[in-house]
Amino acid sequence: MNRQIRGLGLAISILFVALFVQLNYLQVIHTKKLAASPLNHATIVNSYTLPRGDIISADGVTLATSVPTNDQLKYLRKYPTGSLFEGVTGYYSYIYGSDGAEAYYNNVLTGKSSPFKFPTSINGFKKFLTKSNNTQSITLTLLDKLQKVAQSGLAGRDGSVVALDPKTGAVLAMYSNPTFDPNGLVSHNPTAVQASYKAITALTGGPLATASYRQIFFPGSSFKIVTASAVYDHKPALASKTLPTLTNLSLPDTTTKLHNFAGESCGGQILALFTVSCDTGFAQIGLDLGAANLSAEASSFGFDQVPPIDLPFPAKSNFPAASSFAANLPTLAYSAIGQENVEASPLEMALVGSAIADGGQIMKPHILQSVTNSQNQVVETYKPAKWLQATSSSTAAQVTKLMISVVSSANGTGGAARIPGIQVAAKTGTAQTGTHHTDDWFVAFAPANDPRIVVSVVLPNQGNLVSDQGGTLAAPIAKSIIESYLSTTSSGQSPSTTSGSASSSAPTTGSTSPTVG
Repeated sequence: MNRQIRGLGLAISILFVALFVQLNYLQVIHTKKLAASPLNHATIVNSYTLPRGDIISADGVTLATSVPTNDQLKYLRKYPTGSLFEGVTGYYSYIYGSDGAEAYYNNVLTGKSSPFKFPTSINGFKKFLTKSNNTQSITLTLLDKLQKVAQSGLAGRDGSVVALDPKTGAVLAMYSNPTFDPNGLVSHNPTAVQASYKAITALTGGPLATASYRQIFFPGSSFKIVTASAVYDHKPALASKTLPTLTNLSLPDTTTKLHNFAGESCGGQILALFTVSCDTGFAQIGLDLGAANLSAEASSFGFDQVPPIDLPFPAKSNFPAASSFAANLPTLAYSAIGQENVEASPLEMALVGSAIADGGQIMKPHILQSVTNSQNQVVETYKPAKWLQATSSSTAAQVTKLMISVVSSANGTGGAARIPGIQVAAKTGTAQTGTHHTDDWFVAFAPANDPRIVVSVVLPNQGNLVSDQGGTLAAPIAKSIIESYLSTTSSGQSPSTTSGSASSSAPTTGSTSPTVG
């Protein structure tokens, strides 16, 4: 009996020691991990009671700010411009988390990554003494003025506009429809927030995955920028090859014929083919180039890679692997004109245009211009950096000539983008999706001799009529963006986004379809 009591006492003692060790481990060693756990409700609540810095446009418009409240969360995030910048700023919601710049630059906005900088003025020192937070504000490269032009150009239609400075990679505008007002997701009323989220997710077009950099579409003939570059990079003799005038092209290993858009007849050398966007000609060029060359060129322009933009979850654009064409040569002809399994985001096609505009190189796209601390001191300025060498400067110069012809020639498909006194270089795209609809594109930059802006516009799921083309629907939108930006920069009001100098780097933080016009 005594032996059993002693055994029981020993067991209880061991359990007590184990409990003591476990409690000390949890309270001393494991404290930080527990505090950071997403299951820790107190931590979640605390993170939403902290102040956040503002998000500001390059032309000084406040896009996101925090205002004090008397409830448990202490601060309410507000978005004064509503849906205009939602695709970039994202939202900061107690129930649904964060997205966009709010998510990517969370540590910057809350001051977790804030470097200490001693005040250099009396006013700054007073603010330093009176302010207890380390929040930082971020100024973006985007312009409120240009964003409004993009919104107006789309006129409520589904579509996306991306404008970049090709020399720095700065995003000047990024707007998509459908969109939504983020203020509905950040209310402190859970019922209202859930109702807003339900309404947003009921919209077609996936507004939570903004089309500008998270969705991909058939690029159609706008991809001919890449195919033409492949000619000069891999088989320059093709540039002087005269192709027969055809209305359709017989494809190898099949009885299928590839038809020109609207039954047009076209042929000639590469300049003539590019100017009128001749599908039969460029399909043959794709076959003559070969799968390896065309696939390699697409990769050099950023296809099958995630663009390094400072926003969460950018989409990877697709071009088939060279091996996929081995047993199916007809698909190579379609891929050369931006069809088949070729898909691109509006951001990617803007980067394709920027490669030609900037002598063959692609700069890293970015939305951050600078970071300012709570004493109004600039503590970080984005330093532009190269992403890819897409092609050579000589090839970029040759393709620029082709793109100028698209706009300036009497029979060019991009005549709707002509601007008096400004030479515009561009490429249209009208991708048939196999659903009696088209994805209509326009990729352009200007001035052609010294590019300061490149624009990519897509209007998906348009009609299938001759009047529904990239050159008729998307080109006027790009024209308005270019005109607005160049009128601003030429009048001496240029924002600092166009500057190539900076003090430091940014904070770390398929299906088959017919033809194209």
